[in-house]
Amino acid sequence: MSASRNNHGSVSLFSKTGDRAVPPMITGLMAMALESPGLLSLAAGFTDNAMLPVDFVGDAWRSLCADAATANNEFLQYGTNQGRPALRRMLAERIARADGLALQSSTDIPVCANPHTLPKYDTDKNVCATFITNGSQQALYLAMQVLCDEGDVVLVDRPSYFVFLEMLQGLGIEARSLPTTGANHRIDGDALGRLLDELAARKKRVKAVYFVSYYCNPSARCLDEAEKNSIAEALAARGMFIPVIEDAAYRELYFEKQHTARSILALPAWAAFPKLYTATLTKPFATGLKVGYGLCTNADWLEKMLNVKGHHDFGSTNFNQAVLEHAIATGNYDRQLARLRPGYHAKMQTLNTALASAGLRERGWKWDEPAGGLYLWLEAPREVDTSMNSPFCRACIEAGVLYVPGDLCFGDAPEKNFIRLSFGVLGAADLAEAARRFASVAARF
Repeated sequence: MSASRNNHGSVSLFSKTGDRAVPPMITGLMAMALESPGLLSLAAGFTDNAMLPVDFVGDAWRSLCADAATANNEFLQYGTNQGRPALRRMLAERIARADGLALQSSTDIPVCANPHTLPKYDTDKNVCATFITNGSQQALYLAMQVLCDEGDVVLVDRPSYFVFLEMLQGLGIEARSLPTTGANHRIDGDALGRLLDELAARKKRVKAVYFVSYYCNPSARCLDEAEKNSIAEALAARGMFIPVIEDAAYRELYFEKQHTARSILALPAWAAFPKLYTATLTKPFATGLKVGYGLCTNADWLEKMLNVKGHHDFGSTNFNQAVLEHAIATGNYDRQLARLRPGYHAKMQTLNTALASAGLRERGWKWDEPAGGLYLWLEAPREVDTSMNSPFCRACIEAGVLYVPGDLCFGDAPEKNFIRLSFGVLGAADLAEAARRFASVAARF
């Protein structure tokens, strides 16, 4: 086996993974946003400091301290690798409710509202299948680390979560986009079938499919059940029952009405597939707590992820889990969501209105008004290059506004005239000013 060599041709100190490691774009964007006075960031998906649940975290802290004597101070001790059992049960039950599965109050075991269309939901089994991670990002990394080798292929949505795409690149994994069609960029099942046929010679290297399904990062759209089913049907028709990862990080951050599509856990079309449903308690509650979770239906896959997780940290932070466990149990978690939803709705409307009022649509820019999440996904006229380090991108930074270049959000064949704007962190006045600065640059291009 030949040694890895660096760009100068000499033998490298590092593994192939080490040689591929470059500073993640997200860390640079976050640092720039935090460390650059006067720069208004519409880039990194921060949440609003003013809306963080200081009171609810305080309630949890006081309650935990009051119970410390009888609980043996366990919340300040190491926790288990898989996570706090009570928290895992609460999360499994929240997923069941979100997917429209009824909970029997007598036994606390969910049963299907319509057994002919929904699979049986066993609470205890799904509690065992649920695990806690350091943000949902760790769950995604664990999944890829145990499934894929260098040169393998993962199917991703188009556009997709750029931090996940960077992770694939760092692991030497090839991302191939799920084909879309029409102005709404819906998943095209027929085109996916043709893509899978093209990949037939590499069939064994296609290891997983990944998509963000609710108020997607970056596009802010939701996948409906027909789209999810079309992916499963195209794969199943070719005998490719590969693992599927549904990233539901923004599922609870709707503005007015929850999106009705069920997750892959409840869709019969996905019944035969190994499934990993990932989500987070970070953005819906407090970003600094960094608690995510996953529910994996395949016991072997779950065991492998937990084995690797044990090497990472042998247990996510127990105190943060205890805070969130208290918040969910007391209803404070849902009270925080009730605060956030209208707050983020108002922020989105402020940014959306400011961009429209500045004449951006009249200059050929397009975007949809989202029903949830933290992002606007803008399409510039085809001739405007908004990609990383483009003249447009540099002009925006010089004007004091930062965005995520859309070319980062495509697993293959990147398109260079898209932009992701986050409205999560800035207040109304700063959002309006950021829109003004952005539109002033757009007018010059």
